[in-house]
Amino acid sequence: MPEVPDVSGIIGLTVRVAVISTLIVTPLAIALAAISWRSRLRPLIDAVSTLPIVLPPTAVGFVLLEILSRNAPLGRFLDGVGIDVVFTVRAVVLACVAMSFPLMFLAARAAIDGSDARLFEIARTLGASPLRAFMTVTLPLAWRGLLAGVMLAFCRAIGEFGATIMVAGNIPGRTQTLALAIYDKVNSGHDHDAILLVVYVVLIAATAIVASEFLVRNRRRGGAA
Repeated sequence: MPEVPDVSGIIGLTVRVAVISTLIVTPLAIALAAISWRSRLRPLIDAVSTLPIVLPPTAVGFVLLEILSRNAPLGRFLDGVGIDVVFTVRAVVLACVAMSFPLMFLAARAAIDGSDARLFEIARTLGASPLRAFMTVTLPLAWRGLLAGVMLAFCRAIGEFGATIMVAGNIPGRTQTLALAIYDKVNSGHDHDAILLVVYVVLIAATAIVASEFLVRNRRRGGAA
């Protein structure tokens, strides 16, 4: 019988990286979606923000690898201050951020666009600054779409593969996530182990979706009360 990999370690790393990347992506995506909301540069912002969706993940990973190489300015800077990124957990987080950001951005943009702009304008006429009106009026109206974006970003990070393997490698016990471990097991002919890991991925994603639905229902009940 094939030896089962260190599932707890792989799951722990995958979930930890997904949570960290989602915490990074969420405020950045919401802020950029807010900036593009009424900006003349919206087409450009949208194009740049969603570019990783249309590019092969391996291409995104290669770009990150080039940016972080010691021949690049950022790579030299990080090397000078003693921060290793390539082939570390930091690289896994960075890859997940790059690949999950567009999903969070698109969800945030759609949620903000779907909010009632008249209420925002009313808040402005009552003396609220644009930032205050956005934070107190627009965001609360858009919370369902934003929550959907958070779940999409989290699940995308759970399943990230292409960019991760380029910039972080597939190092067991160090950078190997569930997606990479599945690939590794299938490649080595250990299909039984791969099936087990797929089940864990499904359970994690399903748990996240159920949790989001629970939050939505609780919020609705609270609003109705």
